[in-house]
Amino acid sequence: MLKIQIKKITLDNLEQLQKISRKTFIETFAQFNSKENMDQYLNESLSLEQLKLELENEFSEFYFAYNDNEVIGYLKINRGEAQTEKKEDNSLEIERIYLLEKYQGKKAGKALFEKAVEIAKSHQMHFIWLGVWEKNEKAIQFYLKNGFEIFDKHIFKLGEDFQKDLMMKLDLFKK
Repeated sequence: MLKIQIKKITLDNLEQLQKISRKTFIETFAQFNSKENMDQYLNESLSLEQLKLELENEFSEFYFAYNDNEVIGYLKINRGEAQTEKKEDNSLEIERIYLLEKYQGKKAGKALFEKAVEIAKSHQMHFIWLGVWEKNEKAIQFYLKNGFEIFDKHIFKLGEDFQKDLMMKLDLFKK
């Protein structure tokens, strides 16, 4: 059984954040995408400079998931103007939940998700939303199992490839 701890990420953790971001993204998507598109995304979206900008945004927060002292994944959430699309005052976006492959299905993702719910409730948000690649069945099933509903679609650009994401949301007040 894993002993998951969730801790907020600071600028002091920037290089560690980049390392886990790149590793989990590669594990999750490399087999489905060209090396060129993956490299372009990694170099633009997961560069130290870009991650530093995101960490410095007062409306974004990052959290590491640890098992013992090992970083096994992370969460990125956005509120207000930091949200990538909806930008509603009463919503929180889960932009990223990524885990090392060997820790998937072992409740670490659930712990990160529960952290996002806790934060959303503490800010009195009405709902949580996210985009998930339409071919990522494991993630889609996880979110459906946790009460999310599909409400729309949008385009996610990975390098030069335009991919379709399902937009999903969780109403925090729905009974």
